[in-house]
Amino acid sequence: MEQQLSRWLLLSLDRLPSKDLAVTQELIASVFGVRREGITEAVGKLKRAGHISCRRGHITVLDRTGLEKQACECYRVVKAEFDRLLPKVAVIQTERPAYRLNYNIPPSGTAITLIPNTRW
Repeated sequence: MEQQLSRWLLLSLDRLPSKDLAVTQELIASVFGVRREGITEAVGKLKRAGHISCRRGHITVLDRTGLEKQACECYRVVKAEFDRLLPKVAVIQTERPAYRLNYNIPPSGTAITLIPNTRW
């Protein structure tokens, strides 16, 4: 269970700009389809190893490298392929989207393009 939880935490962090996850153990248990007690035990092991800290409704990753070692090898394979296929994109938090969808699709093309949002 620790391997699966480590992988899930890492995949979640890959999509967030911080090391903090606002998530409950009950929600994680629901995602995995297991009892909350199993998640509580796995979280306790990761805490004792110094990889994470948690408080009610929040999990903070303290040692990402250690968490990566704890995760199953499938995380590294998926991450490597994801990084290979998609370019690195900086996460910038703004009040309005930096890009908007271009709905003026030419008749010969089927791709939707992103154009800089300069009107806002």
